[in-house]
This record gives sequence, C-alpha cells and structure tokens, in this order.
Amino acid sequence: MGVYGLVTWEQKVLLIHKARGAYLGKWDLPGGRLEFGEQPETALHREIEEETGLSNLQLVIRSAESNVLEWVYEGEPEELHHIGILYDVYLTSKSRPYEIKRDPDGEDSLGAQWFTMEEVGVLSLTPFAKYMINKTT
Repeated sequence: MGVYGLVTWEQKVLLIHKARGAYLGKWDLPGGRLEFGEQPETALHREIEEETGLSNLQLVIRSAESNVLEWVYEGEPEELHHIGILYDVYLTSKSRPYEIKRDPDGEDSLGAQWFTMEEVGVLSLTPFAKYMINKTT
C-alpha cells in the first residue's frame, strides 16, 4: 500500500523515473510506502519531498485504486497486489517547481522531470500514473 500524487504546474505533470521494483524503468507519480503509524498525507508530503525536492504543497484526495501484476523478484515469478491512495497535488506560493531533483535519490527514483501531456503520451507509465493522467485530460 502506498500514497501517490499527481503534481501539475503550467500544463505539465511531474513524474519520477523508477529505479527499482516491479515498475523499474517506468515513469511514476511521486509517492511511496507509508512508514509504521504514519498518516497518508504526511507520508505523501515526505515522499514527494524525498523524490522531487518539492514542499509546501496542497493535497486533495482523489481515489484509491488497486492493481495486480506479475513480475520477477530474485529470479522467481511473483504476483504483487499494489494498492494506492491517489491525490491531486497543487503547488502553493512557497513551492519551487524549478528546483526539482533531477538526479537519482539513491532509493526509488532515478530523477524527477516535468512533462507536457504530449510528452507523457510516449512514456512507459505505471498503472497509477496512467489512471491519474487519463482522468485529468
């Protein structure tokens, strides 16, 4: 289970390039797992800041979605049930969209990048990213 947010700014969406896991190499919404006892919105603020450098954000819950996928983990096929609480994320006057982390974070992201809707159309997206972007356009 995780929390993920669609961050938009000037007709663009912010995505991270996945560095590991079942979605390795795909473009995803910023977000991730909740730490033990952590509130979902607190987790999403933390994850977005870790992966993109953005802070001072406004979150509005949109949906909860679920996907089942098969992938190879440590050489063995495995099924993964992925549940996401999905948010629309808005910048505030204190946010700094020009100062995103474009380099790997040493964890889950190979870097963040802003994309126009035209550019997004040719990317390999995770299911949650596809869902949120398709519901926006």
